[in-house]
Amino acid sequence: MAGPGVLATAATAAPQLAKFHAPEIVFGPGALAELGHCALRLGARRPFLVTDPGIIEAGWADEAIAYLQQVGRQPVVWSAITPNPKDHEVAAAYEHYVSTGCDVIMAVGGGSCIDAAKAVAILAGNGGAILDYEGVDKVVRPIPPLVMAPSTSGTGADVSQFAIVTDTAQRIKITILSRTLVPDISIVDPRLLITMPEDLNAATGLDALTHAIESFVSRAHNRLTDLHALHAVRLITNNLCQTMTHPRSAEPRIAMAQGSLEAGMAFTNAILGITHAMSHQVGGLLDAPHGVLNGVLLPHCIRFNAEADPDAFVPLAAAVGIDVTRRPAAEIALLLAEQVRHLADEVGVPKGLGALGVTDADIPILARTTLNDACLATNPRAADVIDIEALFRRAL
Repeated sequence: MAGPGVLATAATAAPQLAKFHAPEIVFGPGALAELGHCALRLGARRPFLVTDPGIIEAGWADEAIAYLQQVGRQPVVWSAITPNPKDHEVAAAYEHYVSTGCDVIMAVGGGSCIDAAKAVAILAGNGGAILDYEGVDKVVRPIPPLVMAPSTSGTGADVSQFAIVTDTAQRIKITILSRTLVPDISIVDPRLLITMPEDLNAATGLDALTHAIESFVSRAHNRLTDLHALHAVRLITNNLCQTMTHPRSAEPRIAMAQGSLEAGMAFTNAILGITHAMSHQVGGLLDAPHGVLNGVLLPHCIRFNAEADPDAFVPLAAAVGIDVTRRPAAEIALLLAEQVRHLADEVGVPKGLGALGVTDADIPILARTTLNDACLATNPRAADVIDIEALFRRAL
């Protein structure tokens, strides 16, 4: 008969407690039709809908508005959002939110729309300027309810506790990390992925893969995040290229939507690592596509982390289909890095950061600002400014 002694022994062997935050999730083709009901359940009287010109052109914004109108709600639409949302864009959106008397905040779009919506919610509940909230747990007061419908298969913003905003004066991206930012409801409709431009499809897919890999080896991982991370790696590596060659095929899109979702649930609970810490800096400096930067940096960061502990990369390599039998862990980790680079090649990602505009002269400042990024804290290997400069140079 198991008693307190048995539980104590198990706790001693595996003392880590697993805390797992996730929104309510509505998943599947046609899920966007639930938007109106979600608004009603959250008590919306005048929803604030954040989107962008591309989503409007694709017709998804009109579909979302129609679902809200069907339940008697007329949303206020805000679409003045650009990729890598800027601090001044957030300020303008918040002013409009207040002046129009809105309540529940919704987003239909990619990670930029969702991050901007979260940023408006922060200001609505806490005041001040969005750059005041950089770092961990700076959002201390409740925020309005959030409903997110992602149109890309990669950022994970629809389930995460992260918001990323560009500080335009400093030309850096700031990371805001708070449990309050986990949305109330995530509506994942794979139909929305069909209208992604090819380059965005590639970039967001590699972003999702980076989420899965970094969360699996993170210092804060646990058995719940591991399960989602490994499954996400399998789904993404098996389906990303198919979405490029057969963009209207349903099953690869559904698989990528699920892979992005699971990678998001993994990283919002396990956090990330050095790849994201570095890519945020380049994105802030050059306004470059986040997922493309991750695709360039990830193989180098896998090799860097594996030098300290290659064992953690063995299950990841198995998930992408690498034969791991009777091979040393260090060799397997290098094969994983090669496989990630091969996938990046297949979807058209440049070989190095130099092709995206990074120069050797940029590296010292990029390395220094990387040290301040919240994602670095959970990287499995400690890194100083010299390590980070060396990584940036390898990635040039």
